[in-house]
Order: sequence, then C-alpha cells, then structure tokens
Amino acid sequence: MPFSLHLLALAVFAQGTSEFMLSGLVPDIARDLGVSVPAAGSLTSAFAVGMIVGAPLTALLAVRVARRPALFGSLSLFLAAHVVGALTTDYAVLLATRVAAALANAGFLTVALATAATLVAPDAKGRATSVLLGGTTLACVVGVPGGALLGQLLGWRAAFWAVALVCVPALVAVVRSVPAEPAETARGDVRAELRALRGPRLLTVLLLGALVNAATFCTFTYLAPLATEVTGLGADRVPALLALFGLGSFAGVTAAGRLSDAHPVPVLAGGGTALLAGWLLLALAADDAPVTLALAFVQGALSFAVGSTLIARALYAATGAPTLAGGTATAALNVGAALGPWAGGLAIGSGLGHRAVPLVSAALVAVALLVALTGAAVAAAPRARASAGHG
Repeated sequence: MPFSLHLLALAVFAQGTSEFMLSGLVPDIARDLGVSVPAAGSLTSAFAVGMIVGAPLTALLAVRVARRPALFGSLSLFLAAHVVGALTTDYAVLLATRVAAALANAGFLTVALATAATLVAPDAKGRATSVLLGGTTLACVVGVPGGALLGQLLGWRAAFWAVALVCVPALVAVVRSVPAEPAETARGDVRAELRALRGPRLLTVLLLGALVNAATFCTFTYLAPLATEVTGLGADRVPALLALFGLGSFAGVTAAGRLSDAHPVPVLAGGGTALLAGWLLLALAADDAPVTLALAFVQGALSFAVGSTLIARALYAATGAPTLAGGTATAALNVGAALGPWAGGLAIGSGLGHRAVPLVSAALVAVALLVALTGAAVAAAPRARASAGHG
C-alpha cells in the first residue's frame, strides 16, 4: 500500500478520536462551562448530525474540486475547529465547532475514500478501504482512551489540542503525497455521478451498511452498562472490555483488507451469519464474564470486517460516481450509527433491560441478511430466465 494512504489514515485516526473521545470528557466539560451533563452530552449528538448531513453535501461540493485541495481544506477546517474549541469558554461556540468539525470530517472521509481507490490497483479497493478505516479502529483502541486519560490529567482542552496537533503531519502529507489531478479530470460531472448512484446494487449495499453499522453501535453504545448490570463486571474492567472491542475491530478491518477484494461473498455471507449468531449468544450468555469478554473481541472483528467490506463493495458498485459513492457510504454508516443507539435505548426504556440490546443488534443483522438474500434472488432471476430461454 502507498505510504500516502497510511498518512491519510493518520488523519482518519485523529477524526475518529475526536468523534468518540467526548464520552470520557463530558463531566469535565459540563463543570468547566457551567452546563448540565445532558447538554455536554449533546456535543456528541451534534457531531453525529453533522456527519449525516455533511457527507452527501460535501460530496457534491467535492465533485467540483480537485481532491488534494478538497482534502487540505476539509482537514484545515477540522484542525481549526479543534483550536477554537480548545480556546472557547462559551458552550454555544463549542457546539458550533463540533458541527463544523463533523462537516469537515465527513468531507475529508468522503474524498479520502475516493482518493484511496485511485492510489491502488483497480482490484485492491477493499484493502485500501481497510487501511483508511484502520485509522478509525485504532482511534477506538488508542485515541479514545488516550484522549480520556489526557483529559483527566490536564483537562478536556488538552485532548482537543492533541487532536489538532495530530492533524498537522497529515496536512503536510496531503500536500506532499496526494498526487495532483490533471486539469481536465479535476472537476467531475455532478449529474453523471448522481445518475450512477441510482443503481439497485449500490442502494442495496448502502442499506446493508446502514443496518450492520446500526447493529454494531446499538450494542457498543450500551456495552458498559451491559457489562456492569448484567455481566457483573466492575467499573474498573469496563475500559478493558471496550479495548477488546477496539482490538477486534482493528483485527477485522485488517483481515477484510486481505480477503474482501478476492472473496467478498464469503466474507459478507459467512461474516454476517457469524455476526448474527454472536449477538444472539451475547444476549443469552451476557451474565458469563469470560463469554462476554471473548464476544467483545469477536463481535468487534466481525462487525468491522463486514462493514469495511460493504464500503469497498459500494466503491466497486459505483465506479461512475467515484466521489459521491464515498459520501453516500459515509452517510449510510452514520445513519446506522445514529439509528442503532436509538433502537437500543428504546429497548431499554421499554423495560426490556440491557440484555435486550444485543437482541436488537441481532434483529438488525437478520434484516440485513434478508435484504441481501432478496437482492441476490432478484438479481439472479433475469439470468435464470435467460438461461431457460436459451435451453
């Protein structure tokens, strides 16, 4: 893989750290700015909304801008948002910086996915995607705990400064390593790319991505209370549980990068079926600590292996929309990231308890498998009729 691709992953690491690190900084932010804990928690929601809205909008803008300046501009905005966030004493300003950072993150990831596909051979998009998403999984393993620890030692503002500093070498890398596009190819055709997005194959892949990611974040969001309330783990062991999930996600992305280009169907069918079984097993055996710890790693690996493969399939399915495909894939994943926690919270709020959360994840994966089987059957029907006609 080109070294420039790994440097783009560094920026994705910084952005993933920023997206998730607030979970450990909310109480400190609330005290410092004089707001309630729910108000401080809404900073995370603001980021998610910015990602959902920003991905398709920034993708439309990116079609008209060369990739290198688009990457540089979005990463610069992301860095600036964190500098302002680290300096402000006003909650409204901090909230605005979270939305701005999310918009910049969505724009960067959209263009980075498209750029990654051009930096490798045409049949290596899955591996390139896994390298980029490896930045997100490493953020879960290293960045988020590191940001939380830094916040505890030096205050939440130090975590914002750290994210900004990590972006600096990535900015230099964009200028030096991302190839400039020829003038005649720097601008795309928005209408042509929009037409390319209408294909049923792509729409099916995007729906699958949203459902699988919803299942992932449904349980991941409530993994800590599940562990303490059902499994009986002490609060001091929860970071280790979350780290196991993060390590699994990194392992899954890495494995998918090696397998998804040449063997996408086995990865998706086998991984999806195993994912469904794993969520069901977690619901049944959540009171067993060794099983819960093992499944945290396994489900993290399966979730991100299947998810990254689906993103790669979206890029393969939309070769006529190299920029918008990345944007729609990013938006689909974030729709899932928003839908999953809502569905899990609904189950808990209905009195079903924390054990019901992995059951919701299992149901979402089951729907995804049903959609995949239906799509395969619909796609195979014309070929079957053609074969029967020739016979």
